[in-house]
Amino acid sequence: MRIGVVSDTHNNLRNVTRIVTLFNEAGVEQVVHTGDITQAKTLDVFAGLDVPLVGVYGNNDMERESLEQAAARLNFQLVDGPLYLEWAGRHIVVVHDPREIPSDEPGFDVALHGHTHRQVIEHRDGVLVFNPGECAGHLPGKNAVGVLDLENLEAEILWF
Repeated sequence: MRIGVVSDTHNNLRNVTRIVTLFNEAGVEQVVHTGDITQAKTLDVFAGLDVPLVGVYGNNDMERESLEQAAARLNFQLVDGPLYLEWAGRHIVVVHDPREIPSDEPGFDVALHGHTHRQVIEHRDGVLVFNPGECAGHLPGKNAVGVLDLENLEAEILWF
């Protein structure tokens, strides 16, 4: 199973439109947003995904009422982190801030986060920690989202 991972879109609608195309072309089966969507109109652009979107709210998701309404209307699952998922036999935890990754709860294979706008692909105590990095910037070629192969626990960066 391949999943798309995106973080910190910060209402950059042009980039979100490109992200939707990238994930649809990559053939991912789910998309996870690790927070800082910012405004509900961003979710309307994500409605162009061919697959479901789930995720967590970030510290800049202050327009909660409109985000919650848009998520409900579009059948997206967005919650306060941590969000625990089990896909393809893998246990996944999703948070916005990496400091929220539970250290006292063993048993997950993958930790997805955002917040820092810095790419992270590392193994910590048997857990793959993944943040695809910056995607809200305005510099072509410097924006990134990720595709994670849950079978092999391999992360790929898609630059745009």
